[in-house]
Amino acid sequence: MIFTSILLFGACKKDDVKKAGEPFINSKTDFEKAHFGDSLSFTIDVKDDEVPLSTLKAQLFFSEEMVSETVIRTKTNGEYTGKLYIPYLPNIPNGTATVKLILQNINLTITEMSYDLPLERPDYPFLTLVTETKEYRMERTALYEYALSDQLPAKVNGYIKAPAVGTQGNELTFGWENNEITQGVTGNIPFSNSSSGNYDITFNTFDYEAAPFIIAYAINEKVMERLDDNHFRLDLALSKGEELTIDGIEDLESWWLDADFIRKDDDGKLSFVPQDGNYRITADFKLKYFIFEVLQGGSLATLQPDGTGAVWIIGDGIGKPSLSANTVGWDTGKALCLAPVGDKKYQITVVAGTTMNANDINFKFFHQKDWGGEFTNNVLSTTSDIIFIGDGANGRDSGNLGIVAGKSFESGVTYLFTLDLSKGNDKAVLTVDKN
Repeated sequence: MIFTSILLFGACKKDDVKKAGEPFINSKTDFEKAHFGDSLSFTIDVKDDEVPLSTLKAQLFFSEEMVSETVIRTKTNGEYTGKLYIPYLPNIPNGTATVKLILQNINLTITEMSYDLPLERPDYPFLTLVTETKEYRMERTALYEYALSDQLPAKVNGYIKAPAVGTQGNELTFGWENNEITQGVTGNIPFSNSSSGNYDITFNTFDYEAAPFIIAYAINEKVMERLDDNHFRLDLALSKGEELTIDGIEDLESWWLDADFIRKDDDGKLSFVPQDGNYRITADFKLKYFIFEVLQGGSLATLQPDGTGAVWIIGDGIGKPSLSANTVGWDTGKALCLAPVGDKKYQITVVAGTTMNANDINFKFFHQKDWGGEFTNNVLSTTSDIIFIGDGANGRDSGNLGIVAGKSFESGVTYLFTLDLSKGNDKAVLTVDKN
């Protein structure tokens, strides 16, 4: 009995030992050559006569870096097909990549085979610049270099499309992402020239160099940061009376200049109006005006307990550069920053019928460009005989400005609203004067 038990125990232990197996790969694809941007098709025979298979991995390496991988479940022995994408990257010259085929069975036994794969960049016969209104053909001018020469507006926004090359090629796109040209996206590239007319738009498919771009929209030689196609921004320290030099905007003469922040002399010289400080300037190319906002520690300023900082307007009946183009309303993102002119006084200049309604207003002064601190009727008074301060029972909510019944502002006339906090934030006085 003891002898029989020993034999049975030995048999059980022998059955518990896992077989390693022997995965076998037979590639039916000759990895001769391909293009960057191809989807490389492959067919592979796989088998393991002892242990069921698990996965087949096809991996692509540029030097030591794996740049692409395809994983196929291999439930049975047999033939499998797949595609391995070859990335199209800038500044990668023609050369030899490595394809690795890795076959694994369920007992984690692996067989690996490697193949050299010569790669070259496609030599496109042409490219296409795609805009919202039309498509332009970009002709090949040299290896990797393409150009569109046409009668064009000063700004051309679009992405570039490259045709599929060869039987395994893909149509590729080159667009704008994170302030640079990137393959595989269709964000509009902001091409821009100093003026409209006949000029060239160029693109290089090797290094993604492109032109033209007006790099420098600048104020006082400080380049503005691009936010999107229509908005550029700059944070700048400015002094009262300092000359402003604005570069790169060809039609600056047609822009609306905010008199509370910019003074234009008879000779065309521009100067800064408010008190010394740090300001955020946003150029709005759609509405053609500059937005000025007071900064404090790198962020938008708020009203401080001592009356310094910033005061903002939110509400109906007012807007810059005009009511028709950009009414503030109750959108806090459009809040108007009053110009700090010193001695804890803040001002905003309006033109009745243009930047402010002549006979109906309903806006309010706030401590920040958002909801929060605000000037109620308990802390705000006015010397004006046209404006009244709402108290919640006179047709306006507490602190909201209204126009006295039977009165109105003269259409086309300029008025200066000044908020004086010199006696304290809780003793604010609003004056309104013809300017």
